[in-house]
Amino acid sequence: MVAAAIILNPDRPIDGLRDSKQLSAARREYLYGQIRDRALAWATGSASVEEIDRLNILQATLLAMQRAVAGLDPAAEHVLVDGNRCPDFGCSAQAIVRGDSLVAVISAASILAKVTRDREMLALDSCYPGYGFASHKGYPSKAHLEALQRLGILPVHRRTFAPVRRLLEHQD
Repeated sequence: MVAAAIILNPDRPIDGLRDSKQLSAARREYLYGQIRDRALAWATGSASVEEIDRLNILQATLLAMQRAVAGLDPAAEHVLVDGNRCPDFGCSAQAIVRGDSLVAVISAASILAKVTRDREMLALDSCYPGYGFASHKGYPSKAHLEALQRLGILPVHRRTFAPVRRLLEHQD
C-alpha cells in the first residue's frame, strides 16, 4: 500500500494533472518527474503486507497517508484527501470523494503513489519471475490468480486476501 502527499508550488504549475487511472503509464511517468521537480514538497508513505493483514486494508491505507503527510518538509497546514474519511494528520483535513479527478494536488498525489507502486511491482517481477507482477501490478487479475495456484504464495502476498487465504486453508 503506497500513499503520497504533495505541496504544489503555485508559481510552477503542472499541466495535465488528473486521476492517475485516466493516464497512460508513459504520461504518469512524465508527470511523476514534473511533480517531483516542481512541487514545494512531496513524500510517499507505505504500509507493509503485515500491517495490511493485521489492520485491514482501510486502516493500512490511512496509516500510509499519515506517513506520507508526516514526511512533508515543510509540514502541511491543511490536507486534502481522496475519499470519504481522513486519518489524524495533526492538522486540519478534508476528504473529497473522487478528489483524484477533481483537485490538482490530489491528482498529483495519486500519480506519485501509482508510479511508486508500479515501480515496486516491477522490482517484485524481477525477484519472482513467473508471477506477472510487471503486467498485473498486484491486482487480482486472472493471470495473477493462476500464478498463485501454479507457483504458490509468496511473502509479499497478503494472507487476508481471499484467494491467498483459501490456498492457505487447503495447505493445512
